[in-house]
Amino acid sequence: MQRINTLLRAVPVWLVYVAGVLPAAVLFYQGLTGALGAEPIKALEHEYGELALQLLVATLAITPLRRLLGVNLMRFRRAIGLLCFFYVSCHLLVWLLLDVQLLGQILADILKRPYITIGMAGFVLMLPLALTSNGISVRRLGARWRLLHRLTYPAAVLGALHYVMLAKGFQLEPLIYMGLILLLLALRLPSAARLKLA
Repeated sequence: MQRINTLLRAVPVWLVYVAGVLPAAVLFYQGLTGALGAEPIKALEHEYGELALQLLVATLAITPLRRLLGVNLMRFRRAIGLLCFFYVSCHLLVWLLLDVQLLGQILADILKRPYITIGMAGFVLMLPLALTSNGISVRRLGARWRLLHRLTYPAAVLGALHYVMLAKGFQLEPLIYMGLILLLLALRLPSAARLKLA
């Protein structure tokens, strides 16, 4: 693991940002050129949302990977977390600006459709996390910064629940995301920590 961690230390953080943003541009281009199928807006909305969930899982996995396997990705955690918020924002903006468009309909959907209400609640929880993911906020908030960033946990559950409720009929993929997120959160429980599993 020492060799892997040495290689990871050689990877610049800015490269993670560049590699993380690139799929957003590719997917948007595919949507413009008809490569995303008959319903490009819905497809784009789905792809951005799924990428956000994947990055959310990756963020939650960083601590268990370090404690269980010794793989240290801590220096990339902020970048991955911000990329997760970026894709959640893209997912939301596609829905707002390209899909629904009408303000009255947007508000009605948020209030009347539980999966949208839950998704918006998750987004609201992520906002303060994104806004305080900088060195100045860490210094000013001190110990409160760690407490604030525990909002990641309920936001993750809400994001996975949004996907499960959005799926029509029985679909395995949303349940896998929910299972992974619940497992990664369970590894943070005090009993798991005593067993050095979190």
